[in-house]
Amino acid sequence: MSDDDEWWGDGLQVELFHAKTEREPGDRNFDRLGMDLHPEVFVVSATLVATFIFLTLSYQTAAAETFATIQSTITQYGSWFYIIVANVFVVFVVALAVSKYGEIRLGGVHATPEFSDFSWVSMLFSAGMGIGLMFWSVAEPIVHFSEPPGLFGVTSESPAAAESALAVTFFHWGIHPWAIYSLVALGLAFFSFNRGLPLTFRSIFWPLLGERIYGWPGHLIDILSVLATLFGLSTSLGLGVGQVNAGLHYLSQSYLPTTIPSATWVQVVLIVGITGIATLSVVAGLDGGVRRLSVFNVYVMLTLLGFLLVVGPTVFILDAYAQGVGTYVQSFAAMSLWTEAFADSGWQGSWTLFYWGWWISWSPFVGMFIARISEGRTVRQLLLGVLILPSMFSFFWMSVFGGSALFVELNTDGTMVEAVSADVSTAMFELFRFYPLAGLTSAIGILLVVTFFVISSDSGSLVVDHLTSGGKHDAPVNQRIFWAVMEGAVAAVLLLGGGLEALRTAAITTGVPFALVLLCMCYTVWVGLDNEYEILESQEFEEWMERLAAEEEISVDTDEADGAEELSPGDD
Repeated sequence: MSDDDEWWGDGLQVELFHAKTEREPGDRNFDRLGMDLHPEVFVVSATLVATFIFLTLSYQTAAAETFATIQSTITQYGSWFYIIVANVFVVFVVALAVSKYGEIRLGGVHATPEFSDFSWVSMLFSAGMGIGLMFWSVAEPIVHFSEPPGLFGVTSESPAAAESALAVTFFHWGIHPWAIYSLVALGLAFFSFNRGLPLTFRSIFWPLLGERIYGWPGHLIDILSVLATLFGLSTSLGLGVGQVNAGLHYLSQSYLPTTIPSATWVQVVLIVGITGIATLSVVAGLDGGVRRLSVFNVYVMLTLLGFLLVVGPTVFILDAYAQGVGTYVQSFAAMSLWTEAFADSGWQGSWTLFYWGWWISWSPFVGMFIARISEGRTVRQLLLGVLILPSMFSFFWMSVFGGSALFVELNTDGTMVEAVSADVSTAMFELFRFYPLAGLTSAIGILLVVTFFVISSDSGSLVVDHLTSGGKHDAPVNQRIFWAVMEGAVAAVLLLGGGLEALRTAAITTGVPFALVLLCMCYTVWVGLDNEYEILESQEFEEWMERLAAEEEISVDTDEADGAEELSPGDD
């Protein structure tokens, strides 16, 4: 498309679709120390995070007790809320994907995707679940195999328990989390690229707040988004570094003269080192850092996946995949609505509620990152692509790794239950001991966790950077470095202040208020898409298309509706 064509396309977008406001992203920012900062969002967010770090480090015992109390309270009184809202998001996203709004293009009718399909899928998958899949792909099926949820009524460590274990793992890593991510991504992408508003969460509330998104109501929304992103991301980073430590401990026992201990202080040191590597990726930028590392990661993942599929129990894995998907589909409604109302064993609070809180609190990070890389795609492409492709790959990944572990339990004299019960971080490395080239596969596993750590940290700093710069797409590198360091600091503090339980609590706690934000988002996204659809079918839009075709001699394909209401330029 020529420069003139782009001008006409942009002119159409501004005249007909952009929000009626004189404000610009980051127009009240101030420059300090090479950073471009939104005064309220940056200062308040940084102060709250710094205060949390100081108090947790100063009162570690009290912090651990507080984390435990918060988690038990939310689990006791809020389980129903998490269960309901997660299902609302699934229904809403599926309804939008198959609706008339599915053909709306993010960025306007002239927009084209910035990244190839493979790069796009690689980035959204690497940012969305990389560390978690590495950590839980073996551990979760084994834990559910030894301690099955009461919903299925099966005997522990039995063939029926193995089937239910795989189905429950699919449930936690399937449609529900990706529905949450796709909802957030759609809202952010639509209001930024189609309405010309800042790429921040405040923009999604334009239909409700109007110009007030630039005042304190908008500031509070973005501050909450920053906190949810930092604590949700820190949960993943804390889990990931625990697995790196477990892998190094395992390898050092066999291949190094000195054993690397599995201890919190080692994990803190690892966080410092890996955060340093993430800083280099930040400097390289989105295309040079995250995109290339994401594509590299996908190739390495596929290599490790293919190796275990070939040397492992191949037929058993494929059978388990098919049967696991079948059980997941068959039990989908029951698992989605199960709250342990009649026999509370505490299982739900430790698993499903933790996951739903984790996904919700991580959704600002993943959703904004997906939005940032999805301009030019249609609503249907984004929603179905994000909902289906990563889910199916996650199912297969879990089947290969979790299925291989279950095969060891059901068909050999070996066992992993005791080791995993003692330390879930060791699960993947315990599995590799039963198959060829354990040292090499363990080293590759560590490499993958480290690179996922770097991708998550880099992507997270990019997202928080958008939020704290007033929605600017290209804020200074120094700013992203600052937030990359803060993410590592929060992860380290959570480990010092209570370990895995602190990480769980951070995810569940920040997820509660942000779930309310997402519920409001469902309404505002629907209002925005409905307005966009009306404009696309209006006489005004048809006249713009005819003008483009006549003056630029380009082919314009319109799908008009008879009797559409004519809208004034700039109506929103």
